[in-house]
Amino acid sequence: MTNLSKPLRDKLNEHFVINAVQINELQISNDKTIKCAMRLHDGFVVESVLIPSDKRMTACISSQVGCSLTCKFCATGKLKRMRNLNADEIFDQVVLIRDQVKEKYNTPLTNIVYMGMGEPLLNYAEVLLSVEKITSPKGLGMSPQRITVSTAGVSKMIQKLGDDKVKFNLALSLHAANDEKRNSIMPVNETNTLDNLADSLNYFSDKTGTRVTFEYIVFKDFNDSIKDAQELVDFSRRVKSKINIIEYNPIDGGEFAQTTTIRLNAFTAHLEKNGIIVNVRKSRGKDIDAACGQLANKNKLAATNFTN
Repeated sequence: MTNLSKPLRDKLNEHFVINAVQINELQISNDKTIKCAMRLHDGFVVESVLIPSDKRMTACISSQVGCSLTCKFCATGKLKRMRNLNADEIFDQVVLIRDQVKEKYNTPLTNIVYMGMGEPLLNYAEVLLSVEKITSPKGLGMSPQRITVSTAGVSKMIQKLGDDKVKFNLALSLHAANDEKRNSIMPVNETNTLDNLADSLNYFSDKTGTRVTFEYIVFKDFNDSIKDAQELVDFSRRVKSKINIIEYNPIDGGEFAQTTTIRLNAFTAHLEKNGIIVNVRKSRGKDIDAACGQLANKNKLAATNFTN
């Protein structure tokens, strides 16, 4: 900044630092998905993904280094939670992904999902501050309606979102609509039961006027039967909601498998027959471990930090 005096620049260098996020590694999938390993100022690495489609360009960003929730189907859940990201680091991920969209595809970034590494509602204040920065005219000026925050289900924080009258969209990673099954794959459900979640989600919807999205990964011979579909129908009728069905993406050491096309179609047909709004989402970036549930920091720098 040569328009500043040398003494002032020296003083700024002495007392201030800009801890910018940098792209440590970049991979491009056969389907044009881009995964970025983002290096933080302290050497930790998180992963962010650009998901391109015909109608939108979506940035999937991380909110924590690692995760503490140990969901059995998620590669990130096998990592330790090392720390929360601050709002600047979350914001920087979006900027770097936005720049990749412009450079590679010459089109604007259209959507943001907080579905990367970590549980956003366990980093509540910084996540909300990052949304404020992203939507501010002085930031990126994006509409909050183009932002979705996904949670594994922290009831009291979902209720707090309602109290704060947030304007972004909320998604719940559901994956089973009875407590016994959900407990077995998502330990967070033991203290945030489906009854508690239904109450907090209805509170959120009443306060914000927003329909919640349920994310439901279909696992072979675990949650893909017509009985499972009916349980999902019953739970969906308790909350103003729609459902995204997501195909399972295998992870190293995982105990689940992707369901068959026949069972997936029967499952989806049962939901639709019962008047449930449902979309089937195809996975993107599986060949570079960028798909839903696959973010695990396989590069060397990240592995070193997570095991220290």
